[in-house]
Amino acid sequence: MVINDNSLDDSKYILQELKKTFKSLHVVELTQEAKLISGKKYPLSIGIREAEHEVLLLTDADCVPASEHWVQKMQDGYAPGIEIVLGYGAYHKKKGLLNKLVRFETFHTALQYLSYALAGIPYMGVGRNLSYRKDLFLRNKGFASINHIPSGDDDLFINKVATKTNTAVVIDPDAITRSIPKTTWKGWLRQKSRHYTTAKFYKPKHKFLLGLYFATQFMFYPLLAASIVFYNWIFVLPVFAFRLLIQGFVLYKSMKKMGEKDLWPWFLFLDMWMFFYYIIFAPALWRRPRNEW
Repeated sequence: MVINDNSLDDSKYILQELKKTFKSLHVVELTQEAKLISGKKYPLSIGIREAEHEVLLLTDADCVPASEHWVQKMQDGYAPGIEIVLGYGAYHKKKGLLNKLVRFETFHTALQYLSYALAGIPYMGVGRNLSYRKDLFLRNKGFASINHIPSGDDDLFINKVATKTNTAVVIDPDAITRSIPKTTWKGWLRQKSRHYTTAKFYKPKHKFLLGLYFATQFMFYPLLAASIVFYNWIFVLPVFAFRLLIQGFVLYKSMKKMGEKDLWPWFLFLDMWMFFYYIIFAPALWRRPRNEW
């Protein structure tokens, strides 16, 4: 099935030709845009309601599965009582510092939401690699409560409906999807700023836990520097070394499992970079979401 959302190119005619070869292809033509519903929520909702089968597997147009087993691996995440399966949506590896920063931030975010889900506190998913049941979508009236927000069809919907008993995680090299990363600083900054404008709509418990994590990570290096200057560095550096060893071990195991092993030699620099990352993007948490997609 294909939802043709008000396309202005030759998509309509291409789909008509494809239907001659693929008799089971079902095309839904949207000729009017939904008022007050920006982004892709409306066409996505139509696609979900028109879907013939119960299990939905979502990704983005610029994403490619890491292997031909992607569908099967994500399907394997379902068991009795499971209604949501979270996967990892990574970015392609390219040359340059920006690519490393983009991929590390994406890995870091995935490490959080996948770990929280494994701990029984699921709070988000990413549309680049996400699966849930059609009945879950219909039972919760789809995106009705978040239609006024341009984005959030993935993280805010999962934040609303996920529980510790209905959510599973699939972390497998064959279950990863990869998409095209931003190649300019301006484009990446705009993308991340838009993403963070939805965080203010998370449940209070999730905002508190995430805020606590961000605060501890943000304050670590300033407090380390202050401790070295105003305290005895002989006692401070062993604490830093211990944290570094634990962090290095956790990141190595995680990066290896999630296909980001080449980032590990950079992990100390990338961890320091997160201090400046929070300074750059913190204002987006209080910024009002843009009305257009």
